Amino acid sequence: MFDLGLVENLGWIICAALVVVLLAERIRVPSIVAYIVAGLLLGPVTGILEMTGAVELISEFGIALLLFVVGLELSLDKIKDVGKVAVLAGLGQVIFTALGGFGLSVLLGFELMEAVFLAVALTFSSTVVVVKLLDQKGDLDSLYGRIAVGIFLVQDMVVIAALTILAGLAASDDEPELTAMAADIGLAFVGTTALLAVALVAARWVLPKPFKWAARRPDTLFLWSLCWCFLFVFASETMELSLEIGAFLAGLSLAQLPYNHDLRRRVHPLMNFFIAIFFVTLGLQMELEAALEYMGPSAALALFVLIGNPLIFMFIITRSGYDRKTSFSTSVTVAQISEFSFIFAAMGLAAGLIGPDILSVVALVGLVTIAVSSYMILYTDGLYRLINKTGVLRIFGADEGAEPEEEPGLSNHVIVVGMNALGLSLVESLHERGETVLAVDTDTAKLMGLPCETMLGDAVYKSVLDAANLNRAKLLISTLHIEDTNRLLAYRGRKASVPTAIHAFDRSVVDALREQGVDRLIEPRRDGVEREWRSLRALLLGDEDGEAADD
Repeated sequence: MFDLGLVENLGWIICAALVVVLLAERIRVPSIVAYIVAGLLLGPVTGILEMTGAVELISEFGIALLLFVVGLELSLDKIKDVGKVAVLAGLGQVIFTALGGFGLSVLLGFELMEAVFLAVALTFSSTVVVVKLLDQKGDLDSLYGRIAVGIFLVQDMVVIAALTILAGLAASDDEPELTAMAADIGLAFVGTTALLAVALVAARWVLPKPFKWAARRPDTLFLWSLCWCFLFVFASETMELSLEIGAFLAGLSLAQLPYNHDLRRRVHPLMNFFIAIFFVTLGLQMELEAALEYMGPSAALALFVLIGNPLIFMFIITRSGYDRKTSFSTSVTVAQISEFSFIFAAMGLAAGLIGPDILSVVALVGLVTIAVSSYMILYTDGLYRLINKTGVLRIFGADEGAEPEEEPGLSNHVIVVGMNALGLSLVESLHERGETVLAVDTDTAKLMGLPCETMLGDAVYKSVLDAANLNRAKLLISTLHIEDTNRLLAYRGRKASVPTAIHAFDRSVVDALREQGVDRLIEPRRDGVEREWRSLRALLLGDEDGEAADD
């Protein structure tokens, strides 16, 4: 029977999330914080909504997709050159933060089990928040960005171990014997190890061929990736593990394929919906009285994360031979707790191991640390200059600027969208004439063997153009026969102040493209390829008096 109450609850959740997110964007607060605030407003503050089984089920789908995307972010190839420091910093920080967090929690008056959960929650940093902010800054492929991603991979593998232990505890009876509990935890580790082995073996020998075929059809690639995710979720549930473990390992296996960037872009819109539901429902479950009662301890734990974590990382990374600026920039990225922290606390609450008050403490610490660290990450350079002037960073012994970072990504390049016959001809001509070219297409087969940089993706997505460094390009060319996409690319180029050349494949689209402010309409049937090249060359050289304007 159709559940009208579910639709009404979802309507409230989506509308509240939208309003709070729009307000939060003005002060550059991450959406995760906004979602939790929306849940607080709907639940504990106003009492408009309460948790229902149907809404909770939808939030669990959000968790699965969130961890699937977290896994997709962790490509081993991207971090292999910083693997040593990532392992040392990741494991070192986990140990020191867990011990420090446990000791601080005990001193603040929490019981033993509560202190254990709080210590685990404080230990891990947010892959989703940090990767999103680094990508927004264009620093994801920088040296400190690669180190941070490597650290997250190490942390996330430790998280999987923690979730495995929790799954083993949840599988035990209410008051199990020690031997039975150890057996359940052992079985959980065997199951997780088996799933991890399947994920890595599949990524190496099973998945490349079928996903290469599916990559030629973007919609098929999207469905195949979701199918792979839920196969692992089903296997995880069958082994009495948590769905979070299966979803993360599924994403980790696909992250090793060359199509992981395109997969992330296609899964993100669906994931964002479910993530909003999950974090809003997390806010709904918070107890406002408990949150207010534990305001002091929550503030102390938040300061420990904001200050303690970066200090630990600065010490470890500088000892690994990196300069002061790189060490500081990397350390700032970990000054928050993770989405795993919320999931871990929610699972502990569901298993009856902690109460709602501890979930409220974790949520409060998350709100503060994610919000504050976001500004720290966005304004890392200014923060570094300010703190470096005080001389405090000299105590870590690292040289200043001994290892300057390279400018990440492409710049002063030509982006060609659409590898049809015209696109291939332009790519070859531009490359032969010494231009730096990035070829973009949704079909991996069309990108193979090209003499230039390539990117698999649909240029309709703004994230694809951001990844292509459109704002630093010298020219954007589209050879597509898709009117709506061409008009959108023309708009994106104009917004980025990058000259555009769009294929006028039909006379009916000429007027619309002219209205979009296209710098050059490509009409090879009329003008010939050599004439087109001379016109594009005028655009590349910025020759206003040449043949840049359309006849």
